[in-house]
Amino acid sequence: MLSVLANRTYRHLFFAQVIALIGTGLATVALGLLAYDIAGADAGAVLGTALAIKMVAYIAIAPIAGAYADKLPRKRLLVAMDLVRAAVALVLPFVDAVWQIYLLIFLLQSASAVFTPTFQATIPDILPEEDDYTQALSLSRLAYDLESLLSPILAAALLLVINFHWLFGGTSAGFIASTLLVVTTVLPHQKEAAKKAEGVWRKTTRGMRIYLKTPRLVGLLAVTLAAAAGSAMVIVNTVVIVKEMGRTEGDVALALSAYGGGSMLAALVLPQILKRADDRNVMIAGASLLAITLSGLGVVIRPSGDVMIWPLLLVGWLTMGIGYSLCVTPGGRLLKRSSGEGDRPALFAAQFALSHVCWLVAYPVAGQIGARVGTMPAFLLLAALGTIGVGLAVWLWPRKDPSMLAHTHPDLPPDHPHLKEHGASEHTHPFVIDELHTVWPGKV
Repeated sequence: MLSVLANRTYRHLFFAQVIALIGTGLATVALGLLAYDIAGADAGAVLGTALAIKMVAYIAIAPIAGAYADKLPRKRLLVAMDLVRAAVALVLPFVDAVWQIYLLIFLLQSASAVFTPTFQATIPDILPEEDDYTQALSLSRLAYDLESLLSPILAAALLLVINFHWLFGGTSAGFIASTLLVVTTVLPHQKEAAKKAEGVWRKTTRGMRIYLKTPRLVGLLAVTLAAAAGSAMVIVNTVVIVKEMGRTEGDVALALSAYGGGSMLAALVLPQILKRADDRNVMIAGASLLAITLSGLGVVIRPSGDVMIWPLLLVGWLTMGIGYSLCVTPGGRLLKRSSGEGDRPALFAAQFALSHVCWLVAYPVAGQIGARVGTMPAFLLLAALGTIGVGLAVWLWPRKDPSMLAHTHPDLPPDHPHLKEHGASEHTHPFVIDELHTVWPGKV
């Protein structure tokens, strides 16, 4: 897996991602402490609203960024967004009102909504070979999991010697370091694709339209719904479940580590699995594992001090980490396979936005149902949500899903360059939705 780091450009971008993630992790800890410092007992409500603002920024900003990312120099765009994030992190320690937190979080997450899909869409151009790209996806998953494990530990160590406000300085330093690494890369030149003139609305929604017209990507969205159901339960309710068992804050960290460890384990073995099994089967298996585990835990987990329940929770969280990684890690392969180079930024942005719609659905179910009705109903409702995702994926994602598809162009004149290149009658080539291919073969 580490062999892809021999590519200098990818290596610099990967370490830029890792450093920025560590900085983001420090900001997550610091933001919770800042919210408590300003709002006291209402800190939970402040953080909940901040999380909702994050999702809204992702859903609203990413498609707009994706629509115009192909017109802007990628390196300058990535550097600019890193600098915006660094500046916002530097300002956060000086806020003294809740509305200021909300405004700065919106700016920070809006910059992330531009940076992340642009960054993700760049990697397939750097690593065009599918095996190399698969390894890069697994490394990226490991980076996210390691950040979730190490950032809280690093933050705790730093808080022994500094005030929490200084953690935001670490966040800013991380984004600046990411900027410097991006500056040292030479990114592939983006090819200009011939496109019809489009209005703002059509250009902004182009990635969404390509996405929703591609059956495998609709299947990916269904799998993402199941992934959101599982991860929302872990992120929102781990502390509640563990504390209701009468266990310690260290046990909360241990439970989250079990989830992260499962995800890392799956990411390590996925490159080999994907050489023997197709993406559809692997991802639907991961979604099914999440739904089954949520159902099982909903039946057995109880807020009690029963020593037998604790290891079951750890095993369940480990299993859900495995299922989550199986669901989300191969997604980039599907996006790469389903787009031409010119449309790739818009398509990655569409996935970024639509996937966060799934989390916007799952988070309130996990939080509100868990708080108002109880842990068991939250488990079972999220299991039902995951099962719906699995069912939709099986139904909407064709079992046979080749990249090469036979099709015709009855609407094109016989002398059109595309027909001259591939044949005037039915022809076969790697099929993606674009200006010349607006409907998936077999779809009306």
